Amino acid sequence: MKRLNDARILMYSHDTFGLGHLRRCRTIAHALVERFKGLTVLIISGSQIAGAFAFKARVDFVKIPSVIKLYSGDYTSISDHIDIADTLAMREALILQTATLFDPDIFIVDKEPLGLRGEVVKTLTAMREKGCRTILGLRDVMDAPERLDEDWSKRNVLSEVASLYDDVWIYGPDNFWDPLQGLNVPDGLARKVTYTGFLERDRLDSEKDFAARLPEDFILVTAGGGGDGADVMSMVLAAREYDRNLVYPLVLVTGPFMRREKREEIKRRAALLTNVTVIGFDNELETIIDRATAMIGMCGYNTFCEILSFDKPALFLPRTHPREEQLIRATRAAELGLTQILDSERAMNPATMADALHVLPHAAKPSQSDHAIDLDGLGVIVAHVDTILSGQSNTTRTSRAAPQSAAAVL
Repeated sequence: MKRLNDARILMYSHDTFGLGHLRRCRTIAHALVERFKGLTVLIISGSQIAGAFAFKARVDFVKIPSVIKLYSGDYTSISDHIDIADTLAMREALILQTATLFDPDIFIVDKEPLGLRGEVVKTLTAMREKGCRTILGLRDVMDAPERLDEDWSKRNVLSEVASLYDDVWIYGPDNFWDPLQGLNVPDGLARKVTYTGFLERDRLDSEKDFAARLPEDFILVTAGGGGDGADVMSMVLAAREYDRNLVYPLVLVTGPFMRREKREEIKRRAALLTNVTVIGFDNELETIIDRATAMIGMCGYNTFCEILSFDKPALFLPRTHPREEQLIRATRAAELGLTQILDSERAMNPATMADALHVLPHAAKPSQSDHAIDLDGLGVIVAHVDTILSGQSNTTRTSRAAPQSAAAVL
């Protein structure tokens, strides 16, 4: 472990819905504090359940008001009594206040270059004026190129990124996918891009008694936060209802954001079948994945990294709306022989889904593919942070002016 003198990293995760952004930031933060003694990481998160996760020493989070992204693409406040404009104004002010008081050496923004509705632009500008290194972290896949280009062009995102960020990290290898393909990327911005490789996930030293509630061998069905995962669960259950010769145990993790009526319907159907266990939410999903024989999911970024990390045969049923991110990732993974994919039309046929369930426990693991899997993303990130912070004086922190009061910031 390398010693750093009170270095600070601030991370921003907009988290309109789901768990992916917060879990990715948490993974990176934990890798950094494990490598650097004296480093503190603070995560600004809009997740409704950020407090449900355990954080390592020297990693903490600040919760900003939550919003929900509707299917139409619009946003609404969690509370019916607060206007969305007021919620966004509070978020912007709290982000700037937190950054000013925390006074980071590095500011890492996850996925949304300008933040939700531009809420992080003022903070990026203020941090750069203070000499803070600004970094944009992007998923391996963002969306279909034409959709991303349409969205970013009307907001002039690429020009803003070129002026607001020192570096752009893409959390995947360059031979898997280019999330910026089809976009008119300025030369100056292209030179700032680094492909890190995928972010490997570790097994947890859990003290929970998972054996008491999990079968010895099982197929894990997970849909991340679960906000849009009910269809995946329903299609798997339909296959079991159709083919009673399917007796291989299933464990379904519905996620914390699945609508209550959907979750109850899944539980009701599962109770009528043999060897089907339903879990609502567990903050140690890595341990459950480690115990699984195979996985079924939608191919979100975290799920894909977990399948590669734990080397599990996988079947993906990706969504295609409102973004094609999962479809692109699942299709590319299948092309490389890493996983299997079943489109929604075929998956809705119980007989087809049943055939897939019969085969899945015996399917090839990602490691059996001819494609070399790059899981060194955390190592690359740690090395970059080491280079950045090693170039700064160890006495910089003590020479900074005392932070303003909260009242002055607001």
